[in-house]
Amino acid sequence: MRKWISFPQKQGTASRQAHADFPEEAIYEREAGRSGFFGPATHFHHQHAPTGWSDWQGPLRPRLFDFNQLKDINPQSPWAVPTLLHNAHCKFRLWDLSEPMQKLARNADGDDLLFIHDGSADLFCDYGHMSLRDGDYLVIPRSTNWRLVPKEPMRILLIEATNGAYQLPDKGLVGNHAIFDPAVLDVPEINDAFKAQYSETSWQIEVKRHNQVSVVTFPYNPLDAVGWHGDLAPVRVNWRDIRPLMSHRYHLPPSAHTTFVADRFVVCTFVPRPIESDPGALKVPFYHNNDDYDEVLFYHAGDYFSRDNIDRGMVTFHPAGFTHGPHPKAFQAGREHKKKFTDEVAVMLDTRDSLSVGDAAAGVENPEYVNSWQEKK
Repeated sequence: MRKWISFPQKQGTASRQAHADFPEEAIYEREAGRSGFFGPATHFHHQHAPTGWSDWQGPLRPRLFDFNQLKDINPQSPWAVPTLLHNAHCKFRLWDLSEPMQKLARNADGDDLLFIHDGSADLFCDYGHMSLRDGDYLVIPRSTNWRLVPKEPMRILLIEATNGAYQLPDKGLVGNHAIFDPAVLDVPEINDAFKAQYSETSWQIEVKRHNQVSVVTFPYNPLDAVGWHGDLAPVRVNWRDIRPLMSHRYHLPPSAHTTFVADRFVVCTFVPRPIESDPGALKVPFYHNNDDYDEVLFYHAGDYFSRDNIDRGMVTFHPAGFTHGPHPKAFQAGREHKKKFTDEVAVMLDTRDSLSVGDAAAGVENPEYVNSWQEKK
């Protein structure tokens, strides 16, 4: 048995409530916390922005990747797509697909989470048929056979839970139907579209195991199920089905927006919501040291209210070890309560283990991002 050393203390001038009612002489709050907003935390009040560095040398830095500039991410197979960010428990990739897959895919290394950034498709898998559109999350359980038939060109975010599985977060006090009701989760159907693809012609499956691909040939289409029953299947939920937790008096941490949980990481979804209206409440994300987790944000749509000069399809990467938070203009706009509503949609990946950057991602990095917190004179 073990527990955190816990002895809440207070020194100097400090607010009584985190993220609200800051002292006038120190309007910059910084949270130093553990275990991804679930562990002990201390809130500092600073006279200067915690991100007000004037220079940065060395490899640990905030990073911005413009994945709209990626090349060669349009192979037929998802297993041929370059890995952009990765560790032992997670792989983060982007895949462009415009033609029907000619082979089935099977991931024997772990569950896959697909987020449809652009386009739409028909999914055919062991469990049946399902239509996919932009904004859909699709969880594909490990070792499921599947293929996509695009209806229009697609860009797909793939997050692999290497040697792991995706589950739903514990919703605790707010109950099982908060954020999204499990009733909105869709599964594939054994419908007419699925039956129409039964075939006695040869099909191949590309099986990925230990990051190596084997090809298995069948003299028929192995997607030939006539029915199934059980509680394991691919599931779909669209960000438009998510009803975010809100508080008009308190800025909720990113953990309140958790959508999926894996063994060593979580996936969160930021969707449009009202901005806090209480005069004393913080109205932008708080400056924080989340020193146990690396943070990745994939920007899907809208206006990213805590960032400057970020376009859809870009990705920010804030490794553990330094304070990060809103850009200066966003912080000031929050103080003035200029915006009453956020219209952003973003996918966040928080990993307990440090991520490495792949060559393809490094090739589209904006090295000036580290300077974007500096006040413009």
